[in-house]
Amino acid sequence: MSTSADFAIEARELAFSYPGAAAPIFSGLSFALPAGARCLLLGANGVGKSTLLRLIGGRHMIAREMVRVLGRPAFEDTRLAGEVAFLGGPFPFAADIRVAEILAGRPGVDPRRRARVLEILDVDPNWRMHQVSDGQRRRVQLLLDLERTLSVILLDEVTAELDVLARADLLGFLREESAARRVTIVYASHVLDGLGDFATHLLFLSPGRLRCLVPIAEALELGAAQPGAGASPLHRLCEQWMRDDRAAARGARLGESSGESTRSLR
Repeated sequence: MSTSADFAIEARELAFSYPGAAAPIFSGLSFALPAGARCLLLGANGVGKSTLLRLIGGRHMIAREMVRVLGRPAFEDTRLAGEVAFLGGPFPFAADIRVAEILAGRPGVDPRRRARVLEILDVDPNWRMHQVSDGQRRRVQLLLDLERTLSVILLDEVTAELDVLARADLLGFLREESAARRVTIVYASHVLDGLGDFATHLLFLSPGRLRCLVPIAEALELGAAQPGAGASPLHRLCEQWMRDDRAAARGARLGESSGESTRSLR
């Protein structure tokens, strides 16, 4: 039987709402990921993928038992900041400063690891931040976190601005980190090309609930059974599940509308 010590990330009956929201984002969400997992976090827009990553990353206050990372409360244990990286959202750093100057102000980094990550992300230390493209700026953001030795990496749509080569090299590096050092990676993305070979698990969120957490081999088998051509099994599976969720949401809205119309006639 698995225990909490076996899991790098564990959610127990997670409930979370934003202030003033009409409905909770999560209610009773539970799952666990082992150390070294490379988990795809998928689902339609608005189901809470970014919120879940932020909760795992300790960005929102929650009860201490609801999310544990490396066996410790995600929000309360400040030591996790040195072991967990959340990468997502805008990186608007655009000062007139060279990348090399930024790196010089970050002591304590293994120079060999820094050099390797610089090479993998193809970042030129002479880039000036006010002149780089969005894709180059994203690569600098990745560099500043991945040059650190981490235990958990949370990625929220960070590869959308990367070109094909940069994305492939980044995924290769993350695969090595998880295999060699048991780094746990949770990766939210709508770009599914090549991710069937990268992931070990699929976590799919439906509105307000966890639809499934399965090994990637099981997800690909389910996807292969879905109708359609010209798309990967992972793509076909996620498309079908998103269509199911959209149909359910539309049905619920029609039911509410019908109920309101009936009440108004009374």
